[in-house]
Amino acid sequence: MKKIETPPQNRSGLKGILDGFSGLGVIMQKMGYVQEEDDSLAQISELIDKCNKDYLYWDKVKYQKVPEGILHEELWNTLKSFRTFSGKKIAFGKHDFSYFITPHLQELLHKFDLELGGQFGGYNVLPDQDKNQYLISSIMEEAIASSQIEGAVTTRKVAKEMLRQNHTPKDRSQQMILNNYQTIRYLSEIKFQNMTPELLCEIQSKITKNALDNPEYEGKFRDSDDVNIVDSIDGEIVHTPPQAEELKDLVKILCDFFNEDIEGSFIHPIVKACILHFMIAYIHPFVDGNGRTARTIFYWYLLKKRYWLVEYLSISRIIAQSKNKYYKALVYTETDDNDLTYFIHYQLHTLKQALEGLQTYISKKIQEKRQMIDFQKLFSVNTRQAIILKELHDNPDWVFNVKEIENRNGVSNQTARMDIIGLIELGYIEMSKVNAKEQKYYKSFQFDELVKRGNEIPKPRKVS
Repeated sequence: MKKIETPPQNRSGLKGILDGFSGLGVIMQKMGYVQEEDDSLAQISELIDKCNKDYLYWDKVKYQKVPEGILHEELWNTLKSFRTFSGKKIAFGKHDFSYFITPHLQELLHKFDLELGGQFGGYNVLPDQDKNQYLISSIMEEAIASSQIEGAVTTRKVAKEMLRQNHTPKDRSQQMILNNYQTIRYLSEIKFQNMTPELLCEIQSKITKNALDNPEYEGKFRDSDDVNIVDSIDGEIVHTPPQAEELKDLVKILCDFFNEDIEGSFIHPIVKACILHFMIAYIHPFVDGNGRTARTIFYWYLLKKRYWLVEYLSISRIIAQSKNKYYKALVYTETDDNDLTYFIHYQLHTLKQALEGLQTYISKKIQEKRQMIDFQKLFSVNTRQAIILKELHDNPDWVFNVKEIENRNGVSNQTARMDIIGLIELGYIEMSKVNAKEQKYYKSFQFDELVKRGNEIPKPRKVS
């Protein structure tokens, strides 16, 4: 990642604010501002609003079009003062931070409050009968993407096959994905619990199981200061975490922040989740697995606050597609006086994209469900069997086992077996034995003919 330029006159506190407003006076004076007959104040106010909507850092502000004679440094100084004056301060031990919830971010938060409780336009977004199927698919997507961010190398197809068919991971990448998948599912068991140092270690241990060079670091806080966050391309250090001797106190503060809502100091739950995500990365309490742990804590806190729809979103899939922006948001925050707004802005837009992705996915699944009903009517099978037939119709080379059907349809092993046996009896699928304990299933040689025959119900045949 290209080195981030330090902004000019990077000051905070009362002096910085006064300097900023003094800078505004300089700008207005240069523009010949006369209150009664000039719109200069409106121009500069509009420019500040524009910079705040996208929460631009200095490396973007310095390229904004400004009125003739105005220096970009003067604009930055004024912008910075507005942000400092409007922001809120928050401390983690001796580490001070601030954040500014702009009108644009307030609008996004309002949207999430309306929709992440599980409703779009006043109706339940997920039909009860489909929730389990959607949930399994989403958790798989999140597990795969979160692992890929941290270097897992595998395709979605291979990873999903491994998860669906309950295969043993073949390498570290697949192990990382399985760990993430199991950990995310574990959140549903603990979502209303308080966070403790021990539970935080347990989550990191689940995420990193059999996936570290040194197993000693599983479920254990780091005890040394030789850990830095480095750029994977050029090896440059982009963040040096707090010293190990601070970790005990910082983790306690982090747990208290997760568990308690202080009266008179309200922080919107989604903003708080973003801050928790950032602080895990900033504190870096573990030798490895901090990024995956941070994203898990983000999910956990929102589930605790009853934003239940987040369980169906894949945040990491969006982050994986914009990793450079993700890391820049982390670095911008630290470089610009620990202004958390950069990371909050990035994370809220990531959440927005994930929510839009879910809406698109649901629309697609609704259409597929209509096709399932057609298959169900056409072939005289139940809904779950229709799903299998539709998959075979669309992917003729698909080979599956009982465990995959169990996972896909969210049913018991016995139900999955009975569905498969029913399709074998009707002649749609064939079986081959892998070994004494496992069988594979695939499209029968007469499948296409049966599809052509349409409404003619095939005669059942006995399964040996």
